Amino acid sequence: MNSKKLNEASKFLSYVLRHEPQSIGLQLDMEGWAEIDILIAGAAKEGCVLDRELILAVVSSSDKKRFAISNDAQYIRAVQGHSTGSVNLQYVKKEPPEYLYHGTATRFLESIQQQGLLSGSRHHVHLSQDIATATSVGQRYGTPVVLQIEALQMYQQGFNFFQAENGVWLTGHVPNFFIHQE
Repeated sequence: MNSKKLNEASKFLSYVLRHEPQSIGLQLDMEGWAEIDILIAGAAKEGCVLDRELILAVVSSSDKKRFAISNDAQYIRAVQGHSTGSVNLQYVKKEPPEYLYHGTATRFLESIQQQGLLSGSRHHVHLSQDIATATSVGQRYGTPVVLQIEALQMYQQGFNFFQAENGVWLTGHVPNFFIHQE
C-alpha cells in the first residue's frame, strides 16, 4: 500500500477518533472505541474511502502506534490525544523517569515560559521519553525546540503521570518551573 494513502488515512483517523467523531456521524464510547464498520460507512458519506484492509494497514504500520484494534477486530480507537468530551480513557498512574521531554516550536516558548505546558483542548500534555521523539514532534509546528521536564520531581510533589499504550507519557499540566530548555 502506498505511503501517501496510508498517511492520508492516518490523518483522517486521528481527526475523527481524537477530535471530531460527530463530523462523520460516529459515536465513541467512554474508552474511545468506535465500530470499524460504522467508521467506514461514515467516512464514505463524507467522501473518504476507507476499508478494513486500509485501516489495519494504518494501525500496523504506524511507528507511533497511535491506534489500537480490539481483540475481536471489530473496534478501533486512538490510544491518546483526545479532545472530544465523550472520551474519558482511564490510564493507570505511573511513576515517570527523572526527565521527560516535550517538543514544540520556538514560537510557543514565550507562552510556555509564562504559563507552563497546558493541555489546551486535549485531555493531557504529551511528553516523550527521548529527545529524538520530542524533536520530531516539535518539527511539525515550526523550528523545533526540546524542553526537558523534571517529571520525577513533579510526581514526588503530587502530580499524576500516566503512560498510554504507545509509550507517550501524559500529565495534566507542567508548571514552568519544572521546564528547562535543552
